[in-house]
Amino acid sequence: MDKHVIVGGKVLNGEVKISGAKNSALPILVACLLSEEPISIANIPHLQDVTTIMELLGRMGSHLTIKDHMIIEVDTSKVTDCVAPYELVRTMRASILVLGPLLARFNQAKVALPGGCAIGSRPVDLHVQGMCRLGAEIEMREGYIYASAPQGLRGAEIYFEKVTVTGTENLMMAAALARGTTILNNAALEPEVVDLANFLNSMGARIEGAGTSRIEIEGVEKLSGCHYSVIPDRIETATYLVAGAITGGRVTVKNTDPRLLPSVLEKLEATGASLDIKPRSITLDMRGNRPKAVDIDTRPFPGFPTDLQAQFMALNTIAEGTAVICEHIFENRFMHAEELRRMGADIRVQGNQAVCHGVNHLTGAPVRATDLRASASLVLAGLVAHGETIVDRIYHIDRGYECIEEKLSQLGADIHRIVQKKTSSK
Repeated sequence: MDKHVIVGGKVLNGEVKISGAKNSALPILVACLLSEEPISIANIPHLQDVTTIMELLGRMGSHLTIKDHMIIEVDTSKVTDCVAPYELVRTMRASILVLGPLLARFNQAKVALPGGCAIGSRPVDLHVQGMCRLGAEIEMREGYIYASAPQGLRGAEIYFEKVTVTGTENLMMAAALARGTTILNNAALEPEVVDLANFLNSMGARIEGAGTSRIEIEGVEKLSGCHYSVIPDRIETATYLVAGAITGGRVTVKNTDPRLLPSVLEKLEATGASLDIKPRSITLDMRGNRPKAVDIDTRPFPGFPTDLQAQFMALNTIAEGTAVICEHIFENRFMHAEELRRMGADIRVQGNQAVCHGVNHLTGAPVRATDLRASASLVLAGLVAHGETIVDRIYHIDRGYECIEEKLSQLGADIHRIVQKKTSSK
């Protein structure tokens, strides 16, 4: 497995271009299954998860063409296979999103129960219950979801017992072609949900209320092709801003959207950073100062994102003061704390709380990534640690960060990738 080798102590300065949002690109690519006409999507990030979704669509019979600047053309007119096999689905939970479009267009689907990062329970129950409300018949056996809708899907009013981003997206896609009107109550407010709704509306869907807790979808008979550009990745944006803050540097992120990060920018200012916010860029300047510790309380959007909890924990390990981090989204998302302790961090975890006492410095060490965002936190810690840090199992980080070592190197970081050659057995 590939590793990142980082020699810490470099102050980061410069500009970095933000890629398209992974968490928008995946459902938007999947939503192409809803139309028989060709679709062109721009600002797609070059990530392992994107590659997996593309392979899944191709396995079903879609024709995909990659053009310059990662513009992807998708033609699903020849799709005949409504199966999402385990060997692909096991690597990422977002693959459950094919369930809604397949049911809506083909009235059937066979989807393996998904895998992905081991950060706690993310059941598919809400997806299944919602599809049943739309008239689907579902059976779960042998690790697969078998779904059918012989009479097609029909609109219904659905209440989510728990806010679910992928559940909202899955039901929104299914309802786009259902007969009648569907209302999703307690829907997720995340910008990626809004981006998917805007994409579907560009195809001719009739969706109102995305970005609020009540989304209304009036089903249409068919969806057309379109050209669409994915929003910038707010998690990648914040990760590079934290990289600037943790090293005391000055970092500008370009091609981003500050409106996607209200709670995060507030926390960055609380660290003592100076922010220059423009419509398409954000500049963070620490002026060489040590950041101040900030308390974090993860919540659904517009609250602080759980996908940035690990990065801010890394910052708090060397910050001035003590901070309390409360994780309310996933019950098993502090696995990076133990790895940070290997580098000298003073972190005490109790249940869904982690108390971080800032230390004067971290020390480089061999560490192991346990999930996507945890791997980012270990890279950030390595940037500021004394000596050399080796981050193992970085296939996690490749799922969500495009060319992270190249982008950090542009900012002055001493980081490179060791590629492990695969050995063939005789």
